Amino acid sequence: MKIGLNTDGFAALSLEACLDRVAELGFACVEFGLGGWSNAPHVDVAELLASGTARDRLLGMLRERHLEVSALNCSGNPLHPGESGAKDTKLAYDTLELATLLRVRRIVMMSGLPAGGSTDICPNWITSSWPPEAMTMLEWQWSERVIPFWKDYAAAAEKRSLRLCVEQHGRQAVYNVESFFRLRDAVGPTVGVNFDPSHLIWMGGEPVSAIRALGDCIYHVHGKDTRIEPQARIDGLLDPKHVVPVRGRSWNFVSLGHGTPVRGWLEILTALREVGYDDVISIETEDYALDADKAIATSAATLRFCMEQLAGER
Repeated sequence: MKIGLNTDGFAALSLEACLDRVAELGFACVEFGLGGWSNAPHVDVAELLASGTARDRLLGMLRERHLEVSALNCSGNPLHPGESGAKDTKLAYDTLELATLLRVRRIVMMSGLPAGGSTDICPNWITSSWPPEAMTMLEWQWSERVIPFWKDYAAAAEKRSLRLCVEQHGRQAVYNVESFFRLRDAVGPTVGVNFDPSHLIWMGGEPVSAIRALGDCIYHVHGKDTRIEPQARIDGLLDPKHVVPVRGRSWNFVSLGHGTPVRGWLEILTALREVGYDDVISIETEDYALDADKAIATSAATLRFCMEQLAGER
């Protein structure tokens, strides 16, 4: 396995400074955020699509530092009923073209979330079968919005021999193993998973069990962790409070080893290897209690320790 970085973690740095720091840390890969819910701090999709010179410059900067691109990330909501849905749909299709031009084979994204009916103006995340209208909305979402979009999009990706790595994220149509397989069964194996244990943890799941259930459907992995806080014993895990301040929340995103213990991360990497995943762990940092450099270095130290242990077992 090898370590990579979602470069949004160094959003305050220029592209050159970011890549320098990634190389200094000894990472092998980068994952670029292109827009949607990322402010795309390091690359401009329109410029890269339009200019071979810009693409050559980017690829040259990567080669100079012995880095490769593990994935392009276009996470947004192409199923939103408003204007942002059209914008994120365009980004998703532009990402297919850019990935082809850059010879990147993986796209990380989320499934998106539609409204609950044809006249609604906001996305609606259905998490319960009651009251009864919830099931009507859920079936409408999948039959009228989720599956039609993803059949077309997966077909376009398949023509380019690209792999779509869907992140199972709360407030998305695909948020757990079951909802992922509902999508994959409908559109085929072009769609796999960007496995990010942090979201599963705050929803009450357990990463090793999920990895074993997903098996070879895991196409890309994020190194990101969650700590369940004492407040969860009082309020449960559903927490709509803003991510900052971290104090008083039921859970928080943290650097690796600050939520799941280091031994737990060793078990996660072991499970990944057992199902055949021997590729990049792309660190995604959203630890709001540490500065970015410290959070990323801490996560890398945890991953290196676990990888060294795995190597010793071979």
